[in-house]
Amino acid sequence: MGAQVRRKAEETAEPVRVSEAETKVMGVLWEGSPRSASGVITALAESTGWNHRTIRTLLRRLVEKGAVTVEAKGRAYLYRPALSRERFIRQESRSFLDRVFGGSPLAAVVHLVEEEPLSPQELARLRRLLAARREEP
Repeated sequence: MGAQVRRKAEETAEPVRVSEAETKVMGVLWEGSPRSASGVITALAESTGWNHRTIRTLLRRLVEKGAVTVEAKGRAYLYRPALSRERFIRQESRSFLDRVFGGSPLAAVVHLVEEEPLSPQELARLRRLLAARREEP
């Protein structure tokens, strides 16, 4: 399936809601997959302080939500993200815009430009993006 067709299918699919803790698990899987449960546990246990049962519960929930797939390989289970990082970012961005800015991208951009320091390089990039949008039909 081509990237554009896959993106269109993802956009029409029901959003998969992922908690903050589950996002950390997804991050490990987006960095490299497939991973065994023990590989995910190793990657997260020290930085989060979570015990192995917590991480296994998060993996199970992600599988139940359809955000992660699992495949039995011998005695191990291998986990892969079914939810792409790109789709996750689009979903979370839309949710944030709707909740915080009433769905207005302009309100979000204005707020960020007024409240957050931007380097000259970042401002130049923003100008280029706006100029390119202006040229679109």
